[in-house]
Amino acid sequence: MDAQESLFAPAQPSSPAGGAAPVQAPLAERLRPHSLDEVIGQQHLLGPGKPLRRAFETGRLHSMILWGPPGVGKTTLARLMAQAFDAEFIVISAVLGGVKEIREAVERARAAQGQGRAAVVFVDEVHRFNKAQQDAFLPHVEAGLFTFIGATTENPSFEVNAALLSRATVHVLKSLADEDMRALIARGREALGAPPMSEAAQARLVGYADGDARRLLNAFENLVALAGDTPELDEPLLERTLGEQLRRYDKGGDQFYDAISALHKSVRGSNPDATLYWLARMLDGGADARYVARRLIRMAAEDIGLADPRALRLALDAAETYERLGSPEGELALAEAAVYLAVAPKSNAVYKGWNAVRAFVKRDGTRPVPLHLRNAPTALMKQLDHGRDYRYAHDEAGGYAAGERYLPDGVDERFYEPAPRGLEIKIGDKLAELRRLDAAAREDGDR
Repeated sequence: MDAQESLFAPAQPSSPAGGAAPVQAPLAERLRPHSLDEVIGQQHLLGPGKPLRRAFETGRLHSMILWGPPGVGKTTLARLMAQAFDAEFIVISAVLGGVKEIREAVERARAAQGQGRAAVVFVDEVHRFNKAQQDAFLPHVEAGLFTFIGATTENPSFEVNAALLSRATVHVLKSLADEDMRALIARGREALGAPPMSEAAQARLVGYADGDARRLLNAFENLVALAGDTPELDEPLLERTLGEQLRRYDKGGDQFYDAISALHKSVRGSNPDATLYWLARMLDGGADARYVARRLIRMAAEDIGLADPRALRLALDAAETYERLGSPEGELALAEAAVYLAVAPKSNAVYKGWNAVRAFVKRDGTRPVPLHLRNAPTALMKQLDHGRDYRYAHDEAGGYAAGERYLPDGVDERFYEPAPRGLEIKIGDKLAELRRLDAAAREDGDR
């Protein structure tokens, strides 16, 4: 049985085929669940009333794409489905297989059909197949020869053909939560007869595994093998066991947030060298590149803003590029965006203005919309003066209705003040001219 992906549960005395589990089988294999009720995690799909739970309970197996990070149970979940429906389970690796393997899978499915059995064709890393290879499954899926289940770590919207995607339901699997990982450690201890593990060591191991159950159990098994007769599995022992594999900061711990803080402040401080250094430290430290991409987008909006609006678009493009390419190729796009953010002109004017107006609205009362700004879709509303005296800016000189008011009565605050940097220099000049026109128009109106 393939141990590349696992949803894990307590150790069982027998294998799915009914024989004894090999004594030397890896811990991840020994803790593999043999029924749906043994599964840890993915309750958004497997909990009561959830999609895959209903499929099991109703006996209606459907073609699907299982999308999620490594070590969250894509292969195991597919096996459990085939087992629950007494179906022939046919595995194809898109990394190693091709048209020949697809043809062999079709023949096996036909043989199973001849014996009155259903068949499940499971394609691991389905995004590695090209368009022609993916298309080869379509006629057989449509004919009902087998149920197709594809597993991928990449976004299927980009990597799976539209025709195949339209015939399969996409189910998103999530990284295991910390409490699930700790439960796995406890069950691993029980299976191996291991000594207690300190809280600090557990937190470090959970951070290192980053939601990947297989990674956690493999590391834990190595830890126990090297522990000897130690009375406790502690942090120094964990560091000696994992060596350089144990990253230099802990995901979710102080060092993790210190690293992202250093990256953000290096960008804000316009230092591209430090920006690249902290970006490399975070990625080398096992940080989720998608998390880093989200933070770069935030930096573009918070610290560059309208001083260079291209920065936000570049950050978004880098995030999308990473989704398409993954690591390590996609990391270069993140580095490019990070350097651009570092050297771009800086302004937090919109950030400050947004925070200021939110605070104002929160403490202020609910002021009525001025009559001239109200919508007037009916005759009654027009009779009530909704929209009366509104000045259509496009009909005014320069496309600007000088002196017109748009804030509620009594509100004169200025929330956005452009910074004297980048494009906001021009924005500031324009606003200054518009305010001058407003002042002149209102002075004329008072005469």
